[in-house]
Amino acid sequence: MMNDTPNTAAQAAPRHTAKRTRVKSTFLWTVRKYWIFYVMMAPAALLLIINNYIPMAGVLIAFKNVNYTKGIWASPWIGFDNFKYLFSSDVAWSITRNTISYNLVFIVLNLVIAVAMAIMFNEMRSKFLAKFHQSTMFLPFFLSMVCVAYLVYAFLGAEHGFVNTVLLPKLGIQPIDWYTEPKYWTVILPIVNTWKNLGYYTVIYMAAIIGIDHEYYEAALIDGANKWQQVKRITIPLIMPVMITMTLLQVGRIFYADFGLFFQVTKNAGALFPTTQVIDTYVYQTFLTMGDIGMSSAAGLYQAVVGFLLVLVTNLFVRKVSKENALF
Repeated sequence: MMNDTPNTAAQAAPRHTAKRTRVKSTFLWTVRKYWIFYVMMAPAALLLIINNYIPMAGVLIAFKNVNYTKGIWASPWIGFDNFKYLFSSDVAWSITRNTISYNLVFIVLNLVIAVAMAIMFNEMRSKFLAKFHQSTMFLPFFLSMVCVAYLVYAFLGAEHGFVNTVLLPKLGIQPIDWYTEPKYWTVILPIVNTWKNLGYYTVIYMAAIIGIDHEYYEAALIDGANKWQQVKRITIPLIMPVMITMTLLQVGRIFYADFGLFFQVTKNAGALFPTTQVIDTYVYQTFLTMGDIGMSSAAGLYQAVVGFLLVLVTNLFVRKVSKENALF
């Protein structure tokens, strides 16, 4: 028995070596055969490394008390003190709740309304009108949040806003000072966000619908399926991978808020903070007040790590339900 163990180990070693050799030779063979594709990929890979991976060294700032005279690398380590400050503040729960709640609403609205609009545009008989409406919806996506903020103010301004001067008097309602009433902004912000981004998501889902083979619909018509049945049984199942991918991408940024939306559109009004202050605006205001770049970096790292974990968990759930629709 004592003589068998060395022989078994001696036999296993060549097998592992042979396996590594096969893997190495297979990789080299693949590179030699498809070398032109690796050359084509090189500029994009280099750009990705420079822009996305090398800057990751900056996450060290989140664990340091940055001293500008000493520089980032020579600044003293403080461990998780920056994170403790972020979560020990009295508004930590409020800003986290607002960030997640708003993003969940945005994800649902961007998915449901955009898919519905894409299906309706696809069913329009006049292709000219379909393209016209699609372009009209896409226009707000190119507007900066500064322009959007002034458009919203033109509607909601206390003295000269369209709602207070035209709409509410006709309904017999007293004018409302919108920028001092936090309760209304839980509805206003989702409406503004949907209006601005609806065209972008609609175009994506329209492209997915256009790619569906018309033979599916012809077969459904032969079987007597109406429009709703075609949408339910053909359109939605076939664009489901695109819907899942877009949802996963948004879930990954659920701890990030659209800074322009929450800062510019609300005019950073302090009276609205209970329902409009999110992690991004809080970090910005704290940095302006304290000039603490370490705390700002800690918040950014926290958002990135949690977002990454959420994508993994959500994708794992999708794989359990439908493996072919998973992102990876």
